[in-house]
Amino acid sequence: MSGGERAKGNNRSRNNRAVEAGGKRGKAMSADIVEIEEMKRRHSGSGRLFGLDLGTKTIGIAVSDGGLYVASPMQTIRRAKFTRDAQELAELVRREGVFGLIVGLPLNMDGSEGPRAQATRAFVRNLATHLPIPVAYWDERLSTVAAERAMLEADMSRAKRAAHIDAAAAAFILQGALDRMRRLG
Repeated sequence: MSGGERAKGNNRSRNNRAVEAGGKRGKAMSADIVEIEEMKRRHSGSGRLFGLDLGTKTIGIAVSDGGLYVASPMQTIRRAKFTRDAQELAELVRREGVFGLIVGLPLNMDGSEGPRAQATRAFVRNLATHLPIPVAYWDERLSTVAAERAMLEADMSRAKRAAHIDAAAAAFILQGALDRMRRLG
């Protein structure tokens, strides 16, 4: 069973509920939190997905191909103010033809949610005011470890690993979700 499938089982009710975010001028906007199955149903056949690895200092971004088969590391955004981060993500979404986000949910090793998971949910809730597209959470436990292991096997230098680890972790998260979608048929 993959990490994403474990998280799905452990957090089905939490992942299904919509997250409300306060919009401009008091208008509420809802982030469309969906399961992986629903994200697959919403795929038009040519849209792409972004995978996000939200860190405290950076946001790793990966992108899928249009057929939702392969995730590739794209870039890392150095976090600043939320508004700037959200605007940069929104511009990338428009430019790349992205229809949804797979966001790594940093669960504790026992499957519970701690402060980092709460911060991730808050980020998604706030992002809905800038980018109203569907979001699915994916268990990201050990994604950075797996990405670093792959980079070590590729004999990358420490400096290159540091520069690319967040986008590689985002690709690992996104690839897990894409693999799950493919198994759904």
